Amino acid sequence: MSDELAAEIEAANAELADKTPQEIMKWAMDRFGDKIALAWSGAEDVAVVDIMAKVDPKARVFTLDTGRLNPETYDVIDRVRDKYNMNIEVMFPNSDDTEAMVREQGMNLFYKSVDNRKLCCKTRKVQPLRRQLATLDAWVTGLRADQAVTRTALKVVEIDEAFGGIVKVNPLARWSHEDVWNYIKENEVPYNELHDNGYPSIGCAPCTRKVAEGEDIRAGRWWWESPETKECGLHVKEK
Repeated sequence: MSDELAAEIEAANAELADKTPQEIMKWAMDRFGDKIALAWSGAEDVAVVDIMAKVDPKARVFTLDTGRLNPETYDVIDRVRDKYNMNIEVMFPNSDDTEAMVREQGMNLFYKSVDNRKLCCKTRKVQPLRRQLATLDAWVTGLRADQAVTRTALKVVEIDEAFGGIVKVNPLARWSHEDVWNYIKENEVPYNELHDNGYPSIGCAPCTRKVAEGEDIRAGRWWWESPETKECGLHVKEK
Protein backbone atom coordinates (compact mmCIF):
# COMPACT_ATOMS: atom_id res chain seq x y z
CA MET A 1 0.00 0.00 0.00
CA SER A 2 1.40 3.37 -0.99
CA ASP A 3 1.73 6.19 1.53
CA GLU A 4 -0.48 8.32 -0.74
CA LEU A 5 -3.32 5.79 -0.72
CA ALA A 6 -3.01 5.24 3.03
CA ALA A 7 -3.28 9.00 3.59
CA GLU A 8 -6.30 9.21 1.27
CA ILE A 9 -8.10 6.41 3.14
CA GLU A 10 -7.34 7.96 6.51
CA ALA A 11 -8.71 11.29 5.30
CA ALA A 12 -11.77 9.59 3.82
CA ASN A 13 -12.58 7.90 7.13
CA ALA A 14 -12.35 11.23 8.92
CA GLU A 15 -14.53 12.92 6.30
CA LEU A 16 -17.15 10.14 6.16
CA ALA A 17 -17.31 9.24 9.87
CA ASP A 18 -20.66 10.96 10.40
CA LYS A 19 -22.01 10.64 6.87
CA THR A 20 -25.02 8.60 5.77
CA PRO A 21 -24.61 5.46 3.68
CA GLN A 22 -25.94 7.44 0.73
CA GLU A 23 -23.22 10.06 1.16
CA ILE A 24 -20.57 7.38 1.61
CA MET A 25 -21.63 5.64 -1.60
CA LYS A 26 -21.71 8.95 -3.50
CA TRP A 27 -18.11 9.57 -2.44
CA ALA A 28 -17.04 6.04 -3.37
CA MET A 29 -18.76 5.95 -6.75
CA ASP A 30 -17.45 9.39 -7.69
CA ARG A 31 -13.96 8.28 -6.67
CA PHE A 32 -13.85 4.88 -8.39
CA GLY A 33 -16.42 5.05 -11.20
CA ASP A 34 -17.00 1.73 -12.97
CA LYS A 35 -14.04 0.16 -11.13
CA ILE A 36 -16.06 -0.30 -7.95
CA ALA A 37 -18.72 -2.98 -7.41
CA LEU A 38 -20.85 -4.37 -4.61
CA ALA A 39 -20.40 -7.98 -3.51
CA TRP A 40 -23.98 -8.92 -2.72
CA SER A 41 -25.15 -11.76 -0.49
CA GLY A 42 -27.34 -10.75 2.48
CA ALA A 43 -30.13 -8.40 3.59
CA GLU A 44 -27.63 -5.61 4.23
CA ASP A 45 -26.46 -5.91 0.65
CA VAL A 46 -29.89 -5.47 -0.92
CA ALA A 47 -30.19 -2.23 1.04
CA VAL A 48 -26.85 -1.17 -0.46
CA VAL A 49 -28.08 -2.20 -3.94
CA ASP A 50 -30.98 0.23 -3.53
CA ILE A 51 -28.71 3.00 -2.26
CA MET A 52 -26.22 2.51 -5.11
CA ALA A 53 -28.93 2.34 -7.78
CA LYS A 54 -30.29 5.68 -6.60
CA VAL A 55 -26.81 7.24 -6.82
CA ASP A 56 -26.14 5.70 -10.24
CA PRO A 57 -28.55 3.31 -12.04
CA LYS A 58 -25.53 1.73 -13.77
CA ALA A 59 -23.90 0.73 -10.48
CA ARG A 60 -22.11 -2.62 -10.65
CA VAL A 61 -23.25 -5.50 -8.47
CA PHE A 62 -21.95 -9.06 -8.39
CA THR A 63 -22.81 -12.16 -6.40
CA LEU A 64 -21.12 -15.49 -5.72
CA ASP A 65 -23.08 -18.60 -6.68
CA THR A 66 -21.43 -21.33 -4.63
CA GLY A 67 -23.65 -24.06 -6.06
CA ARG A 68 -25.08 -24.73 -2.57
CA LEU A 69 -27.50 -21.81 -2.19
CA ASN A 70 -31.17 -21.96 -1.20
CA PRO A 71 -33.85 -21.59 -3.91
CA GLU A 72 -35.04 -18.43 -2.15
CA THR A 73 -31.61 -16.88 -2.71
CA TYR A 74 -31.84 -17.43 -6.46
CA ASP A 75 -35.36 -15.99 -6.43
CA VAL A 76 -34.25 -12.72 -4.83
CA ILE A 77 -31.39 -12.35 -7.32
CA ASP A 78 -33.92 -12.32 -10.14
CA ARG A 79 -36.27 -9.97 -8.27
CA VAL A 80 -33.45 -7.48 -7.70
CA ARG A 81 -32.40 -7.77 -11.34
CA ASP A 82 -35.94 -6.99 -12.48
CA LYS A 83 -36.67 -4.16 -10.02
CA TYR A 84 -33.51 -2.20 -10.76
CA ASN A 85 -33.08 -3.29 -14.40
CA MET A 86 -29.60 -4.31 -13.32
CA ASN A 87 -27.19 -6.85 -14.75
CA ILE A 88 -26.13 -8.88 -11.72
CA GLU A 89 -22.68 -10.29 -12.44
CA VAL A 90 -22.74 -13.88 -11.18
CA MET A 91 -19.42 -15.50 -10.28
CA PHE A 92 -19.02 -19.28 -10.08
CA PRO A 93 -16.34 -21.47 -8.47
CA ASN A 94 -13.75 -23.14 -10.67
CA SER A 95 -15.31 -26.47 -11.67
CA ASP A 96 -12.03 -28.44 -11.63
CA ASP A 97 -11.16 -27.25 -8.12
CA THR A 98 -14.67 -27.94 -6.83
CA GLU A 99 -14.83 -31.40 -8.35
CA ALA A 100 -11.43 -32.34 -6.92
CA MET A 101 -12.41 -31.11 -3.45
CA VAL A 102 -15.66 -33.09 -3.43
CA ARG A 103 -14.01 -36.25 -4.75
CA GLU A 104 -11.34 -36.11 -2.05
CA GLN A 105 -13.34 -34.85 0.93
CA GLY A 106 -17.01 -35.61 0.23
CA MET A 107 -20.08 -33.50 -0.47
CA ASN A 108 -20.53 -32.25 3.10
CA LEU A 109 -16.88 -32.02 4.11
CA PHE A 110 -17.50 -28.80 6.05
CA TYR A 111 -19.10 -30.63 8.98
CA LYS A 112 -15.95 -32.67 9.63
CA SER A 113 -13.58 -29.88 10.69
CA VAL A 114 -13.03 -26.12 10.64
CA ASP A 115 -10.20 -26.64 8.15
CA ASN A 116 -12.49 -28.55 5.81
CA ARG A 117 -15.17 -25.89 6.12
CA LYS A 118 -12.67 -23.17 5.33
CA LEU A 119 -11.45 -25.17 2.33
CA CYS A 120 -15.00 -25.34 1.01
CA CYS A 121 -15.52 -21.60 1.55
CA LYS A 122 -12.19 -20.86 -0.10
CA THR A 123 -13.03 -22.96 -3.15
CA ARG A 124 -16.64 -21.86 -3.56
CA LYS A 125 -16.42 -18.23 -2.36
CA VAL A 126 -12.97 -16.79 -1.85
CA GLN A 127 -11.37 -17.85 -5.12
CA PRO A 128 -14.26 -16.53 -7.29
CA LEU A 129 -14.23 -13.31 -5.28
CA ARG A 130 -10.48 -12.95 -5.76
CA ARG A 131 -10.95 -13.40 -9.51
CA GLN A 132 -13.56 -10.63 -9.63
CA LEU A 133 -11.68 -8.22 -7.37
CA ALA A 134 -8.61 -8.50 -9.59
CA THR A 135 -10.61 -6.49 -12.16
CA LEU A 136 -11.58 -3.71 -9.73
CA ASP A 137 -10.01 -0.85 -7.77
CA ALA A 138 -12.53 -1.01 -4.92
CA TRP A 139 -15.36 -3.16 -3.64
CA VAL A 140 -18.43 -2.52 -1.51
CA THR A 141 -19.84 -4.72 1.26
CA GLY A 142 -22.88 -4.67 3.52
CA LEU A 143 -20.79 -5.40 6.62
CA ARG A 144 -21.80 -3.88 9.95
CA ALA A 145 -19.57 -3.52 12.99
CA ASP A 146 -22.20 -5.05 15.30
CA GLN A 147 -22.67 -8.25 13.29
CA ALA A 148 -20.01 -10.39 14.93
CA VAL A 149 -17.06 -10.39 17.32
CA THR A 150 -14.81 -10.58 14.26
CA ARG A 151 -16.11 -7.24 12.90
CA THR A 152 -16.12 -4.81 15.83
CA ALA A 153 -13.19 -2.76 14.48
CA LEU A 154 -14.80 -2.28 11.06
CA LYS A 155 -14.11 1.06 9.35
CA VAL A 156 -16.13 2.81 6.66
CA VAL A 157 -13.20 2.70 4.24
CA GLU A 158 -10.35 0.19 4.50
CA ILE A 159 -7.40 -1.16 2.62
CA ASP A 160 -8.14 -4.84 2.08
CA GLU A 161 -4.78 -6.54 2.45
CA ALA A 162 -6.46 -9.93 2.07
CA PHE A 163 -7.10 -9.10 -1.58
CA GLY A 164 -3.99 -7.34 -2.74
CA GLY A 165 -4.55 -3.92 -1.18
CA ILE A 166 -7.83 -3.11 -2.95
CA VAL A 167 -10.01 -0.44 -1.29
CA LYS A 168 -13.00 -1.80 0.62
CA VAL A 169 -16.01 0.39 1.36
CA ASN A 170 -18.48 -0.50 4.14
CA PRO A 171 -21.28 2.09 3.95
CA LEU A 172 -23.42 0.36 6.60
CA ALA A 173 -20.58 0.00 9.12
CA ARG A 174 -22.39 2.11 11.73
CA TRP A 175 -25.91 0.87 11.02
CA SER A 176 -27.76 -1.56 13.28
CA HIS A 177 -29.83 -4.60 12.30
CA GLU A 178 -32.93 -2.45 12.85
CA ASP A 179 -31.60 0.32 10.60
CA VAL A 180 -31.20 -2.17 7.77
CA TRP A 181 -34.71 -3.54 8.05
CA ASN A 182 -36.29 -0.12 8.46
CA TYR A 183 -34.62 0.90 5.20
CA ILE A 184 -35.70 -2.27 3.39
CA LYS A 185 -39.33 -1.84 4.45
CA GLU A 186 -39.51 1.91 3.84
CA ASN A 187 -38.01 1.60 0.35
CA GLU A 188 -39.75 -1.67 -0.65
CA VAL A 189 -36.42 -3.35 -1.33
CA PRO A 190 -36.64 -7.02 -2.44
CA TYR A 191 -35.18 -9.39 0.13
CA ASN A 192 -34.69 -13.10 0.71
CA GLU A 193 -37.94 -14.66 1.96
CA LEU A 194 -35.96 -16.86 4.36
CA HIS A 195 -35.53 -13.75 6.52
CA ASP A 196 -39.24 -14.01 7.36
CA ASN A 197 -38.82 -17.60 8.49
CA GLY A 198 -36.17 -17.37 11.19
CA TYR A 199 -33.04 -16.86 9.09
CA PRO A 200 -31.51 -13.45 9.94
CA SER A 201 -28.17 -14.37 8.30
CA ILE A 202 -28.10 -16.56 5.19
CA GLY A 203 -25.22 -18.36 3.54
CA CYS A 204 -25.06 -21.72 1.80
CA ALA A 205 -28.03 -24.00 2.54
CA PRO A 206 -26.12 -26.76 4.41
CA CYS A 207 -24.32 -24.20 6.59
CA THR A 208 -27.32 -22.10 7.64
CA ARG A 209 -30.09 -22.95 10.09
CA LYS A 210 -32.94 -21.09 11.71
CA VAL A 211 -32.13 -18.98 14.77
CA ALA A 212 -34.09 -19.51 17.97
CA GLU A 213 -35.60 -16.57 19.83
CA GLY A 214 -32.92 -14.78 21.84
CA GLU A 215 -30.01 -16.21 19.87
CA ASP A 216 -27.41 -14.02 18.19
CA ILE A 217 -28.36 -13.15 14.60
CA ARG A 218 -25.37 -15.10 13.26
CA ALA A 219 -25.95 -18.13 15.48
CA GLY A 220 -27.36 -20.01 12.51
CA ARG A 221 -24.19 -19.68 10.45
CA TRP A 222 -21.78 -22.62 10.89
CA TRP A 223 -23.58 -23.28 14.17
CA TRP A 224 -21.27 -26.17 15.04
CA GLU A 225 -18.26 -23.81 15.31
CA SER A 226 -17.16 -21.28 17.93
CA PRO A 227 -17.91 -17.57 17.20
CA GLU A 228 -14.22 -16.78 16.67
CA THR A 229 -14.03 -19.03 13.59
CA LYS A 230 -17.26 -17.90 11.94
CA GLU A 231 -15.85 -16.18 8.87
CA CYS A 232 -15.73 -17.67 5.39
CA GLY A 233 -12.58 -15.85 4.31
CA LEU A 234 -14.24 -13.07 2.34
CA HIS A 235 -13.58 -10.55 5.09
CA VAL A 236 -10.45 -11.82 6.85
CA LYS A 237 -6.90 -12.29 5.66
CA GLU A 238 -5.90 -15.87 4.98
CA LYS A 239 -3.24 -17.22 7.35
